[in-house]
Order: sequence, then structure tokens, then C-alpha cells
Amino acid sequence: MKLKLVATLAMPALMACTDAAAQEEPAPAARPVGPVVTYRTHIAPLIKAQCAECHGDDAPTLAEFKLNEEKYKKDKLGPRTDTYADLLQIIAYPDHGALMRRLDDGTNTPDKKPGNMYKNLGETDAERAANLKIIKAWVGEGAWNLNRWKAKGDVPGITKEQMDKLQLKY
Repeated sequence: MKLKLVATLAMPALMACTDAAAQEEPAPAARPVGPVVTYRTHIAPLIKAQCAECHGDDAPTLAEFKLNEEKYKKDKLGPRTDTYADLLQIIAYPDHGALMRRLDDGTNTPDKKPGNMYKNLGETDAERAANLKIIKAWVGEGAWNLNRWKAKGDVPGITKEQMDKLQLKY
């Protein structure tokens, strides 16, 4: 319950940071070449198509999942990703980087092994690479990192500079 309360209280602050970042005009050289990737237009349909079987509206919230991870893993259910707020929890707070660690193609890890959910991004290597590119564009230029909220083992904690790069446009 405390985790859910903290996440609920932290979400407005995170949204304010995201809104502030969205209002800043990038320098002309930094403007994206293509359309701006948004949750509504690009990410929600992609997540629904590729992830809903195990992370849809019948899956547990992140807080519920953390209470009984082994049971949910056995049932092949992960934390919900079917809403913007649920997805933000595994990208930004409280489980920063969880999405990135699981969907990474291996180019950001010392052992070059992809995350355990990368295979679910598509049927072919090309489809997986294209879907990952869309998700990375949505997360934000330079914001894709495998760090946790706090350092754990050999994974460093998120820095303010890394957090500031998150875009996550709705």
C-alpha cells in the first residue's frame, strides 16, 4: 500500500517534469526529423499489440505484482502496462528502467544479451528493431538507460541528468 501511495504522490511531480520538458523548444539542430512519438498515437497501440497478453488490464498493478512476484511470474503475468500511468511506473518511478532493462536489444549491456522481453517486440528481427526504435524515441533522446531508481548491485542509480532527458509525451 505504501508503494502505491508513494507512486500516486510522485506521479504529479513526474508529470510536471514531463510537461515542462515537453514545452521547451529544442534547438533547431536537435528537432526530430519525423513525427513526434506520443503515447496515444504510437506507444499505446504498440504495447497493446505486443504486451497485452501478459501485461494487459487483467494483470496486476506494479504494487500488487511486487507483493507476490513469484505467483504472478508463475501465472505468466507481469505488471500492467495498459495505461500511461502504469507504464510510467516501470519507466520513471518507482521502478525506473524496468521497461528499458527488459526491452533492451543488448546493445546497452556488457554481455550484449537482450532483455528478457525483447523477443516479444515482434515476430522478426526487423520488426523488433523497428518497435524498439519507436519506444526509444518516445522515452527521449539520450534517456534510454538501464539504471534503477537507486543503485542495486552492478546497476547504478538514475541521475538527475538522465531523468531530465525523459520525454514520454502523452
